[in-house]
Amino acid sequence: MSNLADDFNANWPDGDPTGQLAIYRDILGRYYRWSEAQFITSDIGALLRHRANLFDNLLRHLWQQFALDAFPLALVAVGGYGRETLHPGSDIDLLIVCEDHQPTMPAVGELLTFLWDLHLDVGHSVRTVADCIAQAADDITVATNLVEVRFLTGQHNLFYLLQHAIQNDFPWSSRAFYQAKLAEQQQRHLQYHGTSYNLEPSIKSSPGGLRDLQTIGWIAKQHFRTHTDESLVEYGYMTAEELLELHECMDWLWRIRFALHLEVGKREDRLLFDFQPGVAMRLGYGNEGKRSVELMMKDYFKVVLRVNELNRMLLQFFEQAILGDQDLQQFNDIDNDFITINGLLAARHDDVFADPRNLLRCFLVIAQQPQIQGIQSHTIRLLRNARAGLNEPLSYDADCRALFCQLLAHPQGCGKAFELMHQHSILANYLPQWQQIVGQMQFDLFHAYTVDEHTFRLVRNLYRFTEPQATEDFALCHQLVEKMQRRHCLFIAGIFHDIAKGRGGDHSELGEMDARNFCFLHGYNEAETELVAFLVRHHLLLSVTAQKRDIHDPDVIKTFASQVASVERLDYLYCLTVADIRATNQSLWNNWKATLLEELYRATRELLEQDSAEPALDVRRRIAENKAAAMALLLSAGYDEKAILALWGRFTVDYFFRHSAEQIAWHSQNIIDLSTEQLPLILIGDENNHGFTELFIYHHEESHLFAAVAAVLDSQRLSIHDAQILATRDGYVMDTFVLLQSNGKPLTSSSRIEEVKQQLLDVLHKRAPVPRNQRPLSRRMKNFTVNTRVNFLPSKHQKRTTFELITLDRPGLVAKLAATMQQLNVTVLAAKITTIGEQAEDLFIVSSTAGQALTEQQQQQLKQSFIESLEQ
Repeated sequence: MSNLADDFNANWPDGDPTGQLAIYRDILGRYYRWSEAQFITSDIGALLRHRANLFDNLLRHLWQQFALDAFPLALVAVGGYGRETLHPGSDIDLLIVCEDHQPTMPAVGELLTFLWDLHLDVGHSVRTVADCIAQAADDITVATNLVEVRFLTGQHNLFYLLQHAIQNDFPWSSRAFYQAKLAEQQQRHLQYHGTSYNLEPSIKSSPGGLRDLQTIGWIAKQHFRTHTDESLVEYGYMTAEELLELHECMDWLWRIRFALHLEVGKREDRLLFDFQPGVAMRLGYGNEGKRSVELMMKDYFKVVLRVNELNRMLLQFFEQAILGDQDLQQFNDIDNDFITINGLLAARHDDVFADPRNLLRCFLVIAQQPQIQGIQSHTIRLLRNARAGLNEPLSYDADCRALFCQLLAHPQGCGKAFELMHQHSILANYLPQWQQIVGQMQFDLFHAYTVDEHTFRLVRNLYRFTEPQATEDFALCHQLVEKMQRRHCLFIAGIFHDIAKGRGGDHSELGEMDARNFCFLHGYNEAETELVAFLVRHHLLLSVTAQKRDIHDPDVIKTFASQVASVERLDYLYCLTVADIRATNQSLWNNWKATLLEELYRATRELLEQDSAEPALDVRRRIAENKAAAMALLLSAGYDEKAILALWGRFTVDYFFRHSAEQIAWHSQNIIDLSTEQLPLILIGDENNHGFTELFIYHHEESHLFAAVAAVLDSQRLSIHDAQILATRDGYVMDTFVLLQSNGKPLTSSSRIEEVKQQLLDVLHKRAPVPRNQRPLSRRMKNFTVNTRVNFLPSKHQKRTTFELITLDRPGLVAKLAATMQQLNVTVLAAKITTIGEQAEDLFIVSSTAGQALTEQQQQQLKQSFIESLEQ
């Protein structure tokens, strides 16, 4: 490769460069094309050095052409360029060291201008040696750049003076530099929510990215005053095997970053959805779209997992072994194998993991010792070495299985101990099935984490339900978990609920088989096995029913109850579902979902607790209770009972079943003295303090009110999550909508509420046209396709039709669907709007204008119209 570098460098023209700009650009263009072709087969480290060397030679050549050798200046490479690694889109960071504070020579400006004319991203600074040290004292970034400087050309004595000052006058002590870089890393990680498993990670800055590897090197190189990674092995900072692993991870991240820069055509460190298919193809994963991306991202996430562990271990090792004050360390005995040092578990001797059972027992010790917050760095090193030497999964050993069962049964077993097992890949070395989901990404907008990270977060959520603080936000979950006799079954179900993802087939069915095998192998009895198997097989049942079915329909509740079959199963399933939703996506959980799940749970429990062969919801009792409670609220507010009863005589039975007492009272007190001239009545608020916004509209019965309201709400960037459209007995409609803003929060601003209300009034009074959506698909959404499907669901109701529509989510979707139904004279009676990442899965209950269920012909016409309007 060096000969080729000489070929390019031999062609730099002599003489005034400004008149030969086209020649320089041509040489660089040929080099870019050559390096892109070389990327397929070349060693990535050699390719990056080759690129850096090319620009070294270019800069040396230009330095002479601009006659800068005549001045007391030194040209120095810093940053990534100083490390002699240069990606296609990387900045060329330069430091020009000058002798004193003389005015900048015009030739320096001419050189920089020429470099910019070559379309090079050049960062530069001009400083004296004293300036460098002074600014490094004030800025950790400047100080970091000085750790890795490389002479290019100019007066070498100035570079020597700079090196001498860095060696002898560096303004940061090893401890201060370490603390500053650690704080910088922690702050950077917070920007990515502390997880490596972002859908669109930054190859450079996300946890486990290149910056974490560089941080390890910067801290050690500053302390040991060295420029080479290899010398860190000599100093005992890392082992030769760890250095090799560090270089393997670095090379992999370098390759994906190089491919990303080639794909985008400029500097870009975010692996956005837009670029993932192209990058996967450049890296040799094929051109199979989603499949290729998922394979690439699985490898990526495995690498960042290794980087995370190396980063934690080596930074901790540096603090404890190099900076630590031995006199201040607190030792506490545990047993013959383990002690604690300053709250960290540590091995008593280096042979502690010669017995593989201790790979499990150490985590049981952590569960038994709540004061332990982590594992000491040398012990991590021992654990890593032992893990690498395993020949078979730990679960193949009967003693290890007994220890794992003890861990699951321990009250703290799924807390810190489980977290550390996940971090240090012991779960992957215990369960072969877990190994298969490590780094398993799903190329969609719904799952924010890899399958293993999602599962860990689910188990952590289940564990948090056991803690006292759960009584505030998850009171029902805490109450249910506290009384569970077989709590370990809940955690096992959590571990296995998604463990078969990525294998093809129904992951719930395959996961059930894995869970049954696990329970058999670990000696759980039949009742425990059946409970776990049910939970894994049906872990989506409660969520799907609550969010995508009409849970005010007694038949829906009865069907769900028959599937669950017992209160015990219902309790476990409810806790598992809440933990699952909260572990899927940070923006997924909201108070509306919480309300739906709890309503379904309580209605189902009422059925299951009935001592009857044919349990049934007592609809009459529910209506009577709602009426009585609403009447009490209204009477206490001073309303007349006769007037209330007269109003309620106009309402249907369904209204009192589908609304709470608080809602009924809120609606009634606003309708009771209303004149027809004051219509439409529009109420917006959160009367139940549920954390979501309710919109109530009372108006003359007119067709297609739903379509107009949906269009207004869309124009106001409000999402409809539920809608109930009910008619009174005398020609009025009462529409109730559940709304949330795009951030998942309720509408609380009084000015915004008034704005929404005014636009609704203008549209419903025909003073303003129905708004039309003009927003395009988002950048992310453009990377996905979802074929539109319409599924009509079986129903016993002769006057309504229920269907589910699945399509790509997009701005104004509900309004568009409503407009299509309006054109076909289909009346919306109820709607449940569910968004699963990029996919909309909406349920509608409709009727014809004659108040009947749609005929087969009308159904097919509706289906075809949806597909035509959404797929165009």
